[in-house]
Amino acid sequence: MTTQTRVLEPEHWDEFYDRLERAFGGPADHAEERELWRGLTETERSLAVWDDGGIVGTAGAFSFRMTLPGGSLLPVAGVTMVSVQPTHRRRGVLTSMMRRQLDDVHEGPEPVAVLTASEPAIYGRFGYGTATLQMRGDIDTTRTFVRELPGMDAVRLRLVTPEAAREACEAVYARRVPDRPGMLARQPGWDRQALLDPPSGRDGASPMTCVLAEVDGEVRGYARYAVKLDWSPAGPDNIVKLSDIEALDPVTYAALWRYLTSIDLSSRISFWNKPVDDPLLHLFSDVRRCRLSFRDSLHVRLVDLGEALEARTYTAPVDVVLEVEDAFCPWNAGRWRLSGDAKGATCARTTDPADLALSVKELGAAYLGGSTLRAQAAAGLVRDVRPGALAEASTAFAGDVQPWLPHGF
Repeated sequence: MTTQTRVLEPEHWDEFYDRLERAFGGPADHAEERELWRGLTETERSLAVWDDGGIVGTAGAFSFRMTLPGGSLLPVAGVTMVSVQPTHRRRGVLTSMMRRQLDDVHEGPEPVAVLTASEPAIYGRFGYGTATLQMRGDIDTTRTFVRELPGMDAVRLRLVTPEAAREACEAVYARRVPDRPGMLARQPGWDRQALLDPPSGRDGASPMTCVLAEVDGEVRGYARYAVKLDWSPAGPDNIVKLSDIEALDPVTYAALWRYLTSIDLSSRISFWNKPVDDPLLHLFSDVRRCRLSFRDSLHVRLVDLGEALEARTYTAPVDVVLEVEDAFCPWNAGRWRLSGDAKGATCARTTDPADLALSVKELGAAYLGGSTLRAQAAAGLVRDVRPGALAEASTAFAGDVQPWLPHGF
């Protein structure tokens, strides 16, 4: 097979997106959604694989800034729109795109690449590790309630259209970004993604609405949701489908959840993406009635290992030599001495004996402070060469706040 991999030219975007939709199956995106992705696509960072005059493979990258442990923002490449046509599977098309893409990222200013995976098993072989989880829930609001906090009655709630509330919501979101590793600072245009609400995607629910929470005239939080009508033999049994909810303080957050649980004619709240340590675990009187589940979310790939490990801080002092395996990006392979603490870190090549042995995939999984090195060692993925080094490094990498990706890309 003779294929060519080329940077996407803007005039070929429609074919690029058509091939992406065909590879994933299902109906075509609504025109509103398609135009949003057209505007967000960075064609200079997008790749198209051509064969016999047509596109058979697609891949792209967004230029993001992501919060790290310690609160700093790191430029990262957000890998996206990856597809291979069913006629060209198992012919090296995906590997060639990943090779070209990671080489390009290596030459640029971003030491880390991130993605969300349609199938997690695909990307491990390219060095991506599962770094964050997302929590989903289906809350039975007839059998659990939100605990009362002092001051909740002082929170004023106001219903507005999502578009009218866009700037106020974005201001709240921006203040939340430094608080949790894995969150993405909004780049221009990305505020529109949260407002996407095509009729074809509502699954019978109402149009999205927004409730703003204000204290002394200041917007302190918001929730976006829709209501899906349902009936049981006993009467109305509506479902509140929660898109997103953010607040700047515990009282406002609790007030928003209390509002959502008390919407007339509803008996359930369904949500798809919250941090695994979200306060709702403690706000509701009976967490079993929240019917929680978890799944992988953000996958992290350290492209320039030394720079990436120096960019974050560490919960406890650490001084370890890492023996790193990285067959796909061999410039990372070998021994690295990581020395750091809560103030900063250095990471440089060394010839000193190794303390820990692992692959770049395990480092990516631990990078944001969620998945611990100790847990991965228990699965046989990290080897403690110097006794005690695993405990030291695992404690240093872990954080007291679980990382979280607030939206897909």
